[in-house]
Order: sequence, then structure tokens, then C-alpha cells
Amino acid sequence: MTAVAAPLATDRAALWSRLTKDRAWDLAVIGGGATGLGIALDAALRGHSVVLVESRDFAAGTSSRATKLVHGGVRYLAQGNVALVREALLERGRLLRNAPHLARPLPFVMPSYHWWDAPFYGTGLKLYDLMAGREGLAPTRLLTRGQALRLQRGVQPRGLVGGVEYWDGQFDDARLALALARTAAAQGALLLNHCEAAALTHDGGKVSGLICRDHETGREARVQARCVINATGVWVDSVRRQDGDATGQPAPSLVAPSQGVHLVVDRGFLPDDHAILVPRTADGRVLFAVPWLGKVILGTTDTPRTDLPPEPRPLAGEVDFILQEAGRYLARAPLPGDVRSCWVGMRPLVKAHDRSGQDTKALSREHTVLISASGLVTVTGGKWTTYRAMAQDVLDQCERAALLRAGKICQTADFPLLGAAGFDAKGASLAGEQGLLLFGSEAAAVQALPGADQELGGGLTQAMVRFAVRHEYARTVEDVLARRSRLLFLDARWATAMAPQVGAIVEEETGRDPQLGPFLQLAAQYLTGFPQST
Repeated sequence: MTAVAAPLATDRAALWSRLTKDRAWDLAVIGGGATGLGIALDAALRGHSVVLVESRDFAAGTSSRATKLVHGGVRYLAQGNVALVREALLERGRLLRNAPHLARPLPFVMPSYHWWDAPFYGTGLKLYDLMAGREGLAPTRLLTRGQALRLQRGVQPRGLVGGVEYWDGQFDDARLALALARTAAAQGALLLNHCEAAALTHDGGKVSGLICRDHETGREARVQARCVINATGVWVDSVRRQDGDATGQPAPSLVAPSQGVHLVVDRGFLPDDHAILVPRTADGRVLFAVPWLGKVILGTTDTPRTDLPPEPRPLAGEVDFILQEAGRYLARAPLPGDVRSCWVGMRPLVKAHDRSGQDTKALSREHTVLISASGLVTVTGGKWTTYRAMAQDVLDQCERAALLRAGKICQTADFPLLGAAGFDAKGASLAGEQGLLLFGSEAAAVQALPGADQELGGGLTQAMVRFAVRHEYARTVEDVLARRSRLLFLDARWATAMAPQVGAIVEEETGRDPQLGPFLQLAAQYLTGFPQST
């Protein structure tokens, strides 16, 4: 079975017209992150009629701010969470097969600075391989000092005695989310970004649909749905409170947010294709240094928060922590002036209600599905790698609860996403600048548009911007530079310089204000406190 390969038009007026037609949908999904988009695709393939609304852009929140790893979770294995690791390793293999243009195997070096580190961690990683079974990518092996330095010249040589090489996966999270959205649309789902679920509607104490508000025009539409799923990540509690207010059954808080900070530096800090994993930093956390799209990602932190800003900022000490720890394990220590971009993601960790005051590392990384008395379905927790299994679980539970009629069996395990059909990565990695490679089998459609030979910078062409607007739901400069291309996440100054040209093309294509000013303010936040090094 293959997904539709031809690019679909994403004309805003036509999408709104479909939304406002007087009909009852089988399923309405609130939230256009990994989980919500996975649910939309799964439900459409089962034969359900599906509408999904996202108040910002697809993957604008947590789902575009991951560490870019498709992984089983080495640290979860250390915590003894064998079931989560086994599921994630299975899903890792499926994701790599279903989106080979967006996800690839990635080798890691785990450096050892004590003689016992390599055999200790190597044993655990060989168990990791064993648990992966047929989904294994390559065998773990112990490294001598010389081998470790040959595989990754960027590792700190002082005191190095050896290491371990193991394999996981890497992906472009925002573009994978976009591929999910477009594949769901190709299967008949209706998806609208920049469209808020302003309120839930109820009939006889049961959730009956949504009131949707278009952020571009302010117009509203009432959407009827037999089943409503709240897949808003760290923001699920706000939707649950709406439901409780209407039914008189207040919903307790479900999520304890945690934020992860990532810093991006130039590729010279990690010149080879192997990533670096430090399994235990000075305070017991995990540190990654990952080559990605021509840059290097350093991170991440795990810091509790009580507020939920749409654009979270690093808290005091988080940036210093990453730079200090990276300086201990990289041959060249990064300084604040080396940071090209700094971005923060909020994780929806599920509360353990029998504990209090716990560190977020102790909270559940597994997903939770709850069905309220009114029939509102809430899903939160989990991680990108297991998005597909989460979606399957949610829909299975909806069908068992008779909120949805029994449809076809889940088909997403082996269903390729748009761009995958006939695509052969030929051993390419996501370490270097990718350009058209990330479009997979749709590259020819991009090249057929005006401006294919006119590069704006960073591998982004005028044609790619036009494709983003016409076929990938982009409506603003931010949509293009943060998530259709990843330039804001890679180099905020570069993105700032390109923004006026991108804005002119977006305005030409949409006839609307491309929101250049708000983007420039956002880009400045990604660099606040980081003077340019020379």
C-alpha cells in the first residue's frame, strides 16, 4: 500500500468551506502536533471522517522542538522501563521505513573516561540491540581510544580511554509532522492550522463538537462531531477544564510540564557524522551532541515549569549548564558567542498522583488516555518515536467505548508518508545540508515551480517557499522559516536576514500580511544573550 504522491493544494478558502458545511464528522481532533496528526491519519485510513484544527501551525509547539532523535530511549532502559523501550524500538523501525526521506539511522559514540565505563554501558547497549531484534540498525561495539577519535574527531581527547559505538535514528520533526498532516489530507481528512478550537459544545451533558475560530479572519464555525479528541500536549488541561466547567465535573490537572533547552552551534564542533551521547552529566542527566542539517544540536535540559508560555525561554542556568557540560566532552568548548540559535520545547509529562514534589525525571514518559464522563477523549505524554502507537491506542479505545463505530483495522504500521514512495536515500544522512532531499519523491514537483534556480540562502529556494504555501499549509514567514525549512532553528541571524524575501513571496502567494514583524521579534528571542563570535 502506498500514499498518494501528487502534492495536494491547501487553498485556505476551500478548506474553510469544507469545515463550515452542515455535516457531522465522525471525529474532531484538537491539536496539530505529532499525536493529533498521527490520530488524524490513522482514523482516516480506518474510514472515519476526520477534522483536525490547530490554533497555531502544525508542530509549532513541542513537536518541532525535539532533540531530533528517533530512539528507543537508552536512559529509559537504565531506569528499568523495559516495556517503553521495546515499544519505542519497534516504532523506531517503522518510522525509518515509512519516512526514509525524513528519518535515517544515526551512529553514536559514547566516550569513556574511566576504564569501567565502556564495558558497563556497552553491556546495556548490547541489551538495547537484543531488545530491538529484527529492528536493530547495527551492532553495538566497544571502541579503543583511537577508534573513538577516528569516528568522531570532535570528542575531548584528554583523559579518553575508549568508548562505545551504537545506533539509533534521527529525523526532521517538523517536516515529519507536516508529512503526517498532508498524508492524512490525501486520505480525506480535513486539517486547518491557525484555527483555534475556541470552545467545546455539549448536548445533554455529552461533548458534541467544537466552535472553531479562524485566526486570520476572526470568523467562527460550529463543527459537530461524534467523538472529540483533546491532543494538545502540555495544554490538555485547559481543554479538560472547559469540559469540566460545562458538565460540572472539574477535571484535576493531568500534566506536569518540563522544558528542554537546545543550543545550536556550527558543525566544526562535531566534524564527523557520529553523534555523542554522555550518559551521565555532573547532575545525573543525559547530554547529546548531534549533527543535524549542517549544524550541531547540544542539549537537553529537563526542568520543571508551572507556566505554559507558547514560546518558552531558557531558565536561569540552563544555557550555562549545557555549555559547561559540552565543554567537558568536546575537544573545542563552545562559548555563548558560538550559539547560532537557542530553542526550548515543553514536554507533557504525566503526573504520578501518588507522589509529590518529584523531579521530572521521575514522571512518566509513557502516554495516558482518559475518557471523561462527557465523552471527551484526552491523550498526552509519550514521545515522538511512539506517536503512531499512541494514535492506534487512542482510536482503539474510542472504538471500544463506542465513541466511534468500529472501522477498519489500523493500517499505519506499514503506510509510507507522502514523499516516501519510490524514494531511496542511498546512504545519505541528516548531518549535512539536505535541500531537496527532505522532499523525497516530491522533489520534482518543487523543481517545477517558479524560482527553482533562485536560492534565498541556506538551501532554501523561491520554489520551496511557493511549494510551502501552495501545498504545505504555510501562511506566514514563521511557518516557512521555522518549520517548512528549519533555518530559524539552525541560525536565527541567517533566518532574520532572509525573512523579508520570504515574506514578499508569501504575501504574493496568499495576498495576506505574512507577519514579518512578529517573526523578527521571535527570531531575536532565539538569540537573546548570545553575541556573535568572530
